[in-house]
Amino acid sequence: MSQFVFSVPAKGDFDTTVAQVTEALKVEGFGVLTTIDVAATLKAKLGIEGRPYVILGACNPRYAHQALAAEPDIGALLPCNVVVRTEADGSVSVVFMDPAAVLGMVDKPQITALGIEVRDKLQHVADAVRA
Repeated sequence: MSQFVFSVPAKGDFDTTVAQVTEALKVEGFGVLTTIDVAATLKAKLGIEGRPYVILGACNPRYAHQALAAEPDIGALLPCNVVVRTEADGSVSVVFMDPAAVLGMVDKPQITALGIEVRDKLQHVADAVRA
């Protein structure tokens, strides 16, 4: 796995997993601002059939406010993206952007600490949906 994401296998099918991830994000104070259905977009725009794949743009307003107050340009790195995808074998994976790695690019101690705190929250979400 790369240095900017972490992933977990899911327990359920694709639709169940999307619902579980959304609910687990709520428990940790995140809302889903955007849902990008990558498979549907590729089908509509390119005629390509693909396995289910969505990107959930998750945001915790308190953390977003802190980050924006410390660095106004950080909005280019927000929100925290969470991918739910069906693998070739039919299993479902959940992939999380690692906010500590991504926000660490800003190179400000306040932002780095915030990224670690947000990563811990997303790790709780990962633990809730892990197979």
